[in-house]
Amino acid sequence: MKPFRALTAVAAPIDLPNVDTDRIIPARFLRKPQGAAGYERFLFHDVRFAADGSEKPEFVLIQLPYREAKILAVADNFGCGSSREAAVWALDAYGIRCVVAASLGDIFHQNCFKNGLLPVLLPAGVVAGLRQTLHERPGATVTVDLEAQTVTGPDKVTHRFEIDPFRKQMLLTGQDEIALTLGHEAAIREFETRHRAEMPWLRR
Repeated sequence: MKPFRALTAVAAPIDLPNVDTDRIIPARFLRKPQGAAGYERFLFHDVRFAADGSEKPEFVLIQLPYREAKILAVADNFGCGSSREAAVWALDAYGIRCVVAASLGDIFHQNCFKNGLLPVLLPAGVVAGLRQTLHERPGATVTVDLEAQTVTGPDKVTHRFEIDPFRKQMLLTGQDEIALTLGHEAAIREFETRHRAEMPWLRR
């Protein structure tokens, strides 16, 4: 998992509320393995591309100023719906590192942390104002500083966000739960050896 510390990047606004995980990645792509070639094309596939594969120019990530976005400023309840981790995989494959929102689907929110994508929650009015600024200034950058827990918009106004300290540390170090567990491998092995010696009957 890639560490996240601070990021200054183009941000794209998505104004539609209740964007569910099926819109983020349609169900027919779920059989594709994470990291498969072209995985980034699955992101918002049915709203980015027409049936013939051509791009839909009205979709924000197709528009030139936003094509290289690494931050999304989204409307309420982004990532709702079914609990598919592939929604975060598709965002990551495209290059999105941070989603700024007033509210997110609960499971999507947790899946972001598990895959190195920073979900930032700010008041609805702040997020709406950020989206408006990004519409008015296409291609503008936003700075997200995880260590300081701040988001600074194109207008240079800074907003502080809260985050669980454990989740923050995991993102800063680039560790997921598996990596965290493996960091205690020697202690686990020692416990298992001692456990077998003290309770040999459990091996039967």
